[in-house]
Amino acid sequence: MLYGQSNLAAGATLGSNHNSRGADGEIIAGRGFWPGLCVSLKHNSKFASFTIVAKGDYSNELNIPIPFSLVSNDVTNDKLVIMPAYWFMYNMYALARNEWKYFDRDKRVEKIQHLEYASLAPDTISEIYASLILLEELVGKAFCKENNSSFSKEECIRKGKELLLNKDVFCNEIEVDGNVFENNKRKAVLLKTANAYHIFLNLINYYATNCLIDFINVNKVKSIDEVFKKMPVAKQTTWQNIGGQLIVTTEVETLKTKIKTNKIKSWDDVHLFYTNASSNYATQKLQHALSLLYTIHSIKKIDVKLFSTLLPQAIETKKWITKNIETSREKDYSNEFRKMVYDSDVEMNNVLGSFAENSFIKHQKTETEKFVKIVNAIKKNFKL
Repeated sequence: MLYGQSNLAAGATLGSNHNSRGADGEIIAGRGFWPGLCVSLKHNSKFASFTIVAKGDYSNELNIPIPFSLVSNDVTNDKLVIMPAYWFMYNMYALARNEWKYFDRDKRVEKIQHLEYASLAPDTISEIYASLILLEELVGKAFCKENNSSFSKEECIRKGKELLLNKDVFCNEIEVDGNVFENNKRKAVLLKTANAYHIFLNLINYYATNCLIDFINVNKVKSIDEVFKKMPVAKQTTWQNIGGQLIVTTEVETLKTKIKTNKIKSWDDVHLFYTNASSNYATQKLQHALSLLYTIHSIKKIDVKLFSTLLPQAIETKKWITKNIETSREKDYSNEFRKMVYDSDVEMNNVLGSFAENSFIKHQKTETEKFVKIVNAIKKNFKL
């Protein structure tokens, strides 16, 4: 079960049919799943959104709940290696272009059903939030183990959070016991954990701020007081990917119940459900984003001080994303091993196109400029 926006490399073998005495197993992968050349995976395995699996034979079932990760098999040291938030550190051009190309290729005449292509959406943001808690726990456990200390799960989470927030060098590379990410007793290694943790925190802030900005613009909100008055109540919800449309789980269950009880009797009724779900999506997405924002800031509602802080932070994050898009693409033009197949820079530019004239990067810079103007206009109108 691949939830879309995937890139399956040549020779990838996704699952053996008979690796147990039971029925055939499953592989479930969130949006943006990228198994590399000749990757061999085993049933049952499950991957969070935008997981890249490096070339190799993975002989055991995998469960990778951390999105945007690079997973590799260190055969020499017999370890599974995971780098959370890899896309945002090193592969931002591919991530942004993946998002853009699906929007661009959506040629539906009537886009009644909202299909989600954005890399930051309720499904991925939920995975990011869950990963924060998981990273806190794993870092805390690794620290306790190294220091021969015994702590409860809650104490490990608190210690891990402290180390991660302070970007302690201990977090650079931590060992995780077997049977966490892999059905195997061998160790797993988490790389650059503190960097990933802070990126994930910033992304939740950025995502929630974007949802608020959309709410302000769509509803033509004129003041900060009006924002707080009209803003929907935060609501932590779970979501399901239904053919590319993200729908709150409780609504999906309601749909199934109505079908079973003959309250929904036709495909037209099902399609009407999808349409109604699409019309509620923006509000539900904002409610979900606010709930996670409140949780990571340990607050019950947003105030002027936090809102004033989030806006400039969103600008900085947007600029950081755009810079990383440019940097990750620039490697194709500056790395000597990538350049060596061309006789000259002129030939390389004829084949790849000029880096300076890259239309996608130009588009991203233009979008960033627009975003900065929108945010600054809100700050000015709200007297922030």
